[in-house]
Amino acid sequence: MKTRLELKYFQWLICALFLLGILSSLISHAQELSLAAKSYQPNAQFDVKISEAEYRKNSTGRSLIARVYEPQGLGPFPVVIDFHGGAWNNKNRTAEQPMDLALAKSGLLVVAIDLTLAPDRPYPANLQDAHYGIRWLKLNAPRWKGDPSTLGIYASSSGGHVAELIGLKPFDPEYSALVFSEAPNLDAKVRYIVSRAPISDPRARYQNAVNLGREKMINNHYTYFQPWSTIDTANPQYILDRKEKVFLPPLLVMAGEKDDNVLPEIQKRFVDSYQKAGGSAQLKIFADSDHEWVAQEGPQTDLARKTVKDFIATQIKN
Repeated sequence: MKTRLELKYFQWLICALFLLGILSSLISHAQELSLAAKSYQPNAQFDVKISEAEYRKNSTGRSLIARVYEPQGLGPFPVVIDFHGGAWNNKNRTAEQPMDLALAKSGLLVVAIDLTLAPDRPYPANLQDAHYGIRWLKLNAPRWKGDPSTLGIYASSSGGHVAELIGLKPFDPEYSALVFSEAPNLDAKVRYIVSRAPISDPRARYQNAVNLGREKMINNHYTYFQPWSTIDTANPQYILDRKEKVFLPPLLVMAGEKDDNVLPEIQKRFVDSYQKAGGSAQLKIFADSDHEWVAQEGPQTDLARKTVKDFIATQIKN
């Protein structure tokens, strides 16, 4: 009888120690998250070190590079991944350097990544890069004193299209098709999305290009959306309209009042639909601003940077 009691006591003790270990780990993680969140001050000023690393090689053999903007301080720092624009067909990780640098100077670890361009591989190649890039950064952010649990997205134009699709469907089997063997259990869920002039409705944006007679813009859609039906299946607005099962991370959409590339009314409709679906979404319209206003220094660019930093500070403290 005594032996049985001793055995039960021993089993109970092992279970208790195991649970204590889990609790201790959770507390430690929460403290780290709290430190990264509480220590972020949008008006802070850090020196920034810029470096680069290959995060993957795509099917054409192109090295896809991550450009790292690392605040020089103790950390841990909240983490932002940047998806560049370029109408799916152009640009690279350097496209948003002024914004990336401004965010990093405030104490955010910002990592801008290359995405496969449509002339090399059409949809969904760039989405698969982005999905892989999020998982890669979650694993590697601590190398640069980043806290991966705070990871959110900053994206522009066609990069905003990518960000919205991944935000809505982080577990989509097509988007997640690239195996990340170093950490196969990591997912692509994010804390928030900040999107500047996103192509939230590519069908509406295509029709706007047709209406304006912009042949290059029209052809960018044909190059990327192959087959053509994917302009509707990979359409964030239509996904919400179809009431598909989605995740709804907090969303900030910034649009230029004079943007004739992606019209402000397209952004308004998407934000309204996002809110009706149950998500937290904000739309900020910038006066006298076009599609790429943040590329030029000025009051509206300063306001955009402040808006992004304040939004991020709010989200990581929630």
